[in-house]
This record gives sequence, structure tokens and C-alpha cells, in this order.
Amino acid sequence: MTTYWAERAWLPDGVVDAVRLEVVDGTFTQVVPGRPRTGTVLSGLVLPGFANGHSHAFHRAMRGRTQGERGTFWTWRERMYDLADRLDPDSYYRLARGVYAEMALSGYTSVGEFHYLHHGPAGRPYDDPNEMGHALARAAADAGIRLTLLDTCYLTGGFGRPLDDRQKRFGDVDAEAWANRVDGFRPEGLVHVGAAVHSVRAVPADQLPTVAERSGPLHVHVSEQRAENQDCVAHYGRGPVQVLADTGVLGPRTVAVHGTHLDDADIRTLARTGTRVCFCPTTERDLGDGLGPARQLADAGVGLCLGSDSQAVVDAFEEARALEMNDRLAARSRGRFTGAELLAAATDHDALGWGEVGLFPGAPADLVAVDLNSVRTAGAEPEAVLLCASAADVTDVLVAGREVVRDRVHQLVERPEAVLAGEIEALWRS
Repeated sequence: MTTYWAERAWLPDGVVDAVRLEVVDGTFTQVVPGRPRTGTVLSGLVLPGFANGHSHAFHRAMRGRTQGERGTFWTWRERMYDLADRLDPDSYYRLARGVYAEMALSGYTSVGEFHYLHHGPAGRPYDDPNEMGHALARAAADAGIRLTLLDTCYLTGGFGRPLDDRQKRFGDVDAEAWANRVDGFRPEGLVHVGAAVHSVRAVPADQLPTVAERSGPLHVHVSEQRAENQDCVAHYGRGPVQVLADTGVLGPRTVAVHGTHLDDADIRTLARTGTRVCFCPTTERDLGDGLGPARQLADAGVGLCLGSDSQAVVDAFEEARALEMNDRLAARSRGRFTGAELLAAATDHDALGWGEVGLFPGAPADLVAVDLNSVRTAGAEPEAVLLCASAADVTDVLVAGREVVRDRVHQLVERPEAVLAGEIEALWRS
């Protein structure tokens, strides 16, 4: 048994003082407020571990190299294809290890990796057809973070179009071939395997039911771009949300990623089917996607979660803050979400298949300690920490009871910044 004492902790009923947390075999066995100081002291405010609901790890190599460009999501995508062509299993492992270490330093204890970079150049399969997925699993294990590998079905280059040469690394012959490949992946340790539909433009409607039959978490890009919606209506006579509903993709285990351009009927369908929506505010603003109807979705009963997506920013506080601030801009009104609602969105591990994570007995021992005396947080009420703190204020992180970050230092990856710098420079030189 390991004992921690939190100066303050955000329990399911709110922030309380002097909390003793006992951990046995990676699980909280006792969480008791009002106790004398004992064991390992965690100063500041202790929160449940953050969940990164949507990640493309390799996009991290584009940070600081595309943000100053003009253009659109579609022109940005051309640079992304160029980067994807440069990766192999070894370089993907090294890059992802640095990315996942950065996430842990930021307070993330689990990540949903929307994984579509499957094959070699020109689509040639590796000897192990899941070699790129195994590279991600090794990277997450070595960085100490939970991984849900959302293996992504990607079959076409657009509505009625074959994959082009750059997309062949992503694709399988059909949904059945994709499912057979995924069946060959054997997860170990803190790794789950889920499924994903890249989008309605990349998986034809007649293939979607095969993907929907998979058990576990199911994620899908939905209505990120207006052009996607318009093309979908032109091709199918209805929008992406309705296509996904008609083919059995939507439901309580499904997460619709982005949901930026939804109409009222879409929102009703998502609510009726119990589908969550994952907002990725820092990527959506970086790509100029637009502002999704966050409060309207929440009011309809749609669960919200958050992800870092393209890694333009890796900061769980910034994603939660942007959810609130973006909705203020859209509504021209303040106080759109409570602190508890923001925390729930930022810590939704159930969307990744890990069940409920929080500071209560029986939950996985994932926690994040936040400095309340930095230049950003000094004087703030603890309940407002998501609106003022940043990743730089994270001091300690536990994942399944393991100390992954201690005193702001990653305990498993030495100098993650050097790992990232070296690998990213090498990729762009190749």
C-alpha cells in the first residue's frame, strides 16, 4: 500500500482539504478528507488524471512549422501527407514516445490514438501488418500513459474516389480486411484496442456496419468541415450524422470527433443515440475549422469530452478553458460551463474504454497535482483552476498508482524536449 496526502483535492462532490489517498495495486482503496498529514505529500490541488480523447501523435512534428501559413484545413492536409510519408515503425516509436511523455507532463493519464498510419510506403504491408500500432503501444508503455489504440478504417480518398498514392499507407482493401488485421493485434498492459471510422468520406456507407459491429470504443470524425457536409449531402442525399445513424455507427460507446458544423437535427440524433462529442478546441482554432455548438449539445444531453488532436497544443487546461471561452465567443455570453462540467469533459476516460476515473475508492489511481502558487494560479479559487492554470503548473502525475511525473520531471523519459527536438529535426531532414 502507498499513501498520499493531498493539501486539497477535487473529489466527486467538490474541493476538500487534507485528503488521504491510499493506493493498492494501482487502485484507490481509501479517499478520506480531513486527515492529518502522512505519507507522500502532494501540495496544491489534486485532480483526477486527464483524458486525451483524440490524438494524432505524428502531427506533433508539424507544430511550429505550419501555424504561420495561410490556407485552409485542406492545404494543411497536404503537409500532413508529406510528414506521414517520412515515418517508419522505428521513427514513429521515437516520436510518439516523446509526444506521450509530453502528454504525461501535461497531466494526461490516458490517450485515445486515432491511428490510421498503418502500412509502409505505397501501402505495402509490413511483415507484421500491425507494426505501426505496436510502435505506438511501446511508446505509450515507455512513457507511462494509458493508450486506447483506435485503429481506424480508411478505405477511400473521398466520396466515390479511390485512395490516392499518399493515402495508400492508411488504407485496407475493405472493412472486412481492416477487421481481420485489427483482430491480429494483441494488447498488453495499459493498452486497449478500439475502432474508428476515419470519416464518411473515407468509409463508404455499405462498409460502415462492419466497423460498427466491433466491440469497445468507436470513434469517428464528424462534420469537421462544411465541405465534408456538402459533399456528403451531394453523394448520399443526407448529412454525415444521418449516414452514421442509418448504418449503426452511433450509440453510447461512440464518440463523434469535432462536431463543428451540426444542425439541430444532428444534435437531436446524437442525443437520441447516446453518442458523445469530442471537441478539440486548440486544433479547431489552429485549422480555422469554426466553433461547435458545445452548450447546445450539453443542454440536449450529449456528453462532451476533449482531445489535443494535432498536438498544436498539448495542455489539458487549455482545451478545457477553450471549450468555455469559445462558447462565450459564439454566444456572446459568459459562464457557459461550470467548473464541474469542464472537469468532467477533461477527465472522461470512459469514452476511451477505461471506465470512470476519479478520486474515489475503487477507481484507478490516476491523479494530477497542480501548483496553486505559480504566477498563473496565485490567488485563484481552486474550483477555477481549469480557467487559469497551464500544463506548466502540473507537478506530479500518477498513472495506475505509478509515479510517472514527480516534481515536474518525467520519471521514465529523460528530457522529453530533447527527444522531440531530435526526432522532429531528423524527420524533416529525411
